[in-house]
Amino acid sequence: MHCIMTRQLKIFYIAIVFLCTTALSLAAQLKCTRVTDGDTINVTNNGTISTIRLVGIDAPETSRRRHEPGQPYSKKSTKHHASLVLNKSVSIKSNGRDRYGRTLGVVYVDNINSNLEMVKQGLAEVYRNRPAKGFDNKPYHK
Repeated sequence: MHCIMTRQLKIFYIAIVFLCTTALSLAAQLKCTRVTDGDTINVTNNGTISTIRLVGIDAPETSRRRHEPGQPYSKKSTKHHASLVLNKSVSIKSNGRDRYGRTLGVVYVDNINSNLEMVKQGLAEVYRNRPAKGFDNKPYHK
């Protein structure tokens, strides 16, 4: 009896994780409410805030401290990223979650891939480690 209950709970848990992971990719439109830096944003969906880490790219890090500059071009990268997505309706193609619980995703604004735009503008580079499961990084290397 215990094994059956444990197995049912595992199946239920897997189903919940799958639904939560894919919920953002199935959502019609979300609103970008905050740009943390060149590769991280917050979006809202019916009052729920989610953090999205742009999959496949790496942008210069901003400083966590108020009066420190961060990495070179971090402010320019953040500013450009904000011009693309801030206060706009976006859609997300999810590629799971990172180790911090953020959704890894490709962010689209008016059918434009903002992840790719950041790389094309030279304000982010292609992520150098292993790509997220199911993510095709070939278009980013052109």
